[in-house]
Amino acid sequence: MDILALFNRLKIEVAKFGAIGLIAYVIDVGIFNLLLHGALSSKPLTAKVASAIVATTFAYFGNRFWTFRDRAHTSYRREFILFVALNGVGIVIGLVCLATSHYLLKFTSPLADNISGNGFGLLLGTLFRFWSYRKWVFLAQEPELAAQSD
Repeated sequence: MDILALFNRLKIEVAKFGAIGLIAYVIDVGIFNLLLHGALSSKPLTAKVASAIVATTFAYFGNRFWTFRDRAHTSYRREFILFVALNGVGIVIGLVCLATSHYLLKFTSPLADNISGNGFGLLLGTLFRFWSYRKWVFLAQEPELAAQSD
């Protein structure tokens, strides 16, 4: 595969990954707010866990069957466990950015918290997720398998 074809494939994967991530984000925020203003109004953490579970599950299946559909697949259990674990690492990356800015650098305004947590943290966490999902969850096909599937 030449470098241009590889770049074009990567560009398409990035766009699809971003679209799935955006939809998962809308699902997460939407369900969280529905639950927070409804059945779980006095339990915001429970509402957030529930919304995150639904959004993460959507993201897994969206990435498996659309973003990375041309890559090799293993068992659902293995992939989903790795997907959730690596997603957790991505969340921790965002939290480290927020904690560093807020507690270490003493940038404590809501704007600073949003820039560090939802700006830098989200960007770095997303880059990590994309790289790690491609490396460990949705594996590259062996060259001879890729040639057979073409």
